[in-house]
Amino acid sequence: MRMKLKWFATLQSLILFAAVVLSFGAQTASAAAKTINNDVFWKDTSGNPIYSQGGNILKVGSTYYWYGVKYNGAVTYYNSPSSKNSDTSFAAVTCYSSTDLANWTFCGNVITGATDGSTWDADWLGRLGVVYNTNTQKYVLITQYAGPAGSGIAFATSSTPTGTFTFDHVQTSITNVVNNMSGDQSTFVDDDGKAYLIYSNASGRSHLYVSELRASDYLNVEPATNVFNSSAGGREGNAMFKYNGLYYLCSSDLHGWNASHTYCVTSTSIKGTYGSEFVMNGTDADFSHVSQTSMFIKVQGTSQTTILFGGDRWSDFAGNGIGYNQWMPISFSGTTPTMNSVSQFNLDAATGTWSVGSGNNYAMNPSYEADRVAQISLAGWSTWFNTATDPNSNIEGGAHSGRWSGNQYATTAYSASRYQTVTGLPNGTYTLKVWVKSSGGQTTAQIYVKNYGGSELDAAINTSLSSWTQITIPNIQVTNGQAQIGLYSVANAGNWVRVDDWSLIKN
Repeated sequence: MRMKLKWFATLQSLILFAAVVLSFGAQTASAAAKTINNDVFWKDTSGNPIYSQGGNILKVGSTYYWYGVKYNGAVTYYNSPSSKNSDTSFAAVTCYSSTDLANWTFCGNVITGATDGSTWDADWLGRLGVVYNTNTQKYVLITQYAGPAGSGIAFATSSTPTGTFTFDHVQTSITNVVNNMSGDQSTFVDDDGKAYLIYSNASGRSHLYVSELRASDYLNVEPATNVFNSSAGGREGNAMFKYNGLYYLCSSDLHGWNASHTYCVTSTSIKGTYGSEFVMNGTDADFSHVSQTSMFIKVQGTSQTTILFGGDRWSDFAGNGIGYNQWMPISFSGTTPTMNSVSQFNLDAATGTWSVGSGNNYAMNPSYEADRVAQISLAGWSTWFNTATDPNSNIEGGAHSGRWSGNQYATTAYSASRYQTVTGLPNGTYTLKVWVKSSGGQTTAQIYVKNYGGSELDAAINTSLSSWTQITIPNIQVTNGQAQIGLYSVANAGNWVRVDDWSLIKN
């Protein structure tokens, strides 16, 4: 009897132990995915803002190292994000490390800007990448550079990924390149370990090139192969990724550090021949989530490989955010890529899987920042009006956030609507919010949501609202995977409504 009781107790202990292990495993699995939020300043693990623009990510073992430039204007913009800022003077090259691509630890400044006329007292430094050379066992930093050491591509080396990087030399020309030097550039390391520079030419940027880095030490850019020429203006923000054996060379419009569609050409060989240029799906409705191509991050997990689009949201010219990094997962239908323009997603770096975050805003171009300039037809939005004087536009200044807000106004009586149909919504309950100001006096002025599987829901705003006021439409029961959201007015001459910062979030 005593043996039976002892055996039973042992069995209970084993069952309890197994339950604890299974519970821990379930918690670990559910906790493995980390949430990445766009549209906000990212912070490191010490709570300080991450300053990293125009760089790349290098994986060493199980650790990702993120290199980028800290510009003096980024600090100014962080402290006062409501004003335009064009200060791109060089402060430092930063390095951050992470094992999950969501939590980043500051490793230090691997190059620090100087003001004493020495090498790193640079007039310009940016569009950089770090690669590892197995022959020299050195980490090599390659960057565009203009300073006391000349103008061109600067090389610096370190024995560790966290620096400090020591200046080596400046290469002032590249063979076979129009105007001899690179425009925007990035580094790319192929599956076989070979490293390349991906770039357009300086002064015009209509030619796209691929160059090997000198295999022995990566301290020289070898003669270029011209892989594509743009007939529709120059290309900048050049970056490359490889997926299922196909090379994707992607770029932005030549807007000068600004939001853009993402243009791609593809080839089965890194040096070509490349096919016709196309706009990446998902980058049209809000111009690549109000960003410019900067880098692509390959997350090779145990379940799948996910490519992340790394976009920079600059403020020079655009006025919409030095210091804002925008990362979005790319999905594929065959060889066709689609950038998923999400404000929040969950990423499991170990498995390579991702999912849309519970706090994702499904509205496209919700703050009217994508269009860059004042105009009538806005990215992501459709318009209707019944007067020859178009009352729909975006307007600079006086926005709730950023530089721009949507506007309805005309000097004659008018009816107008600006709206978007959001598709791909998981069925469920949603809340629509938008910030508004209004002159009042309209026969009708309202925020609405319809075509979601239920009756139209409206929120009236035809009264005077002199300060920004948030309007909410709750309990939207989406049953057909879509919803149309918009602003509708029947107004007298001189009546106006401004709207900004839409959000459509699943409860």
